Amino acid sequence: MVGREDRKENDLFFTCSLIDYIARKTCNKRSDVVNTLGKRLITKIYELADVYHSDNIDRVSEDFITEAGLTHGSFDNVSAARYSVPSHWDIGKVYKRLILGICREKKTDVIDALFSAYNSFVSEKIDDYNSSFYYDAPQNILNAYLYNQVEA
Repeated sequence: MVGREDRKENDLFFTCSLIDYIARKTCNKRSDVVNTLGKRLITKIYELADVYHSDNIDRVSEDFITEAGLTHGSFDNVSAARYSVPSHWDIGKVYKRLILGICREKKTDVIDALFSAYNSFVSEKIDDYNSSFYYDAPQNILNAYLYNQVEA
């Protein structure tokens, strides 16, 4: 570990933030971005995150949008938000914590946990910026994922 955070955790944070950035840019659901990028490109982003992180995120996102053939969608949770919109870095941190929790609880690797997180109902809850779910405690978000329900 160098710095405040484990290097691979920081790589995961960047990977999740880039996914959110691409989703906003292309107006796609996060699950659609992840599934279109696929395991090969997600793994590439994760493994080379320290390199990509030092580059312009707009250029990096364009490269992956083009390589994956990602088309423009109609999901625009940023424009639909009635309140303050969290940044792609904010949402990247939420997903990073969720994925690390899934790895810990399910004893799975990061990439499998990433696909599981983004393809769960929790992803739709996180992406609803008109709710406060994405601000919930990380353990509450993980519990929602693990037990397939949001606590009342």
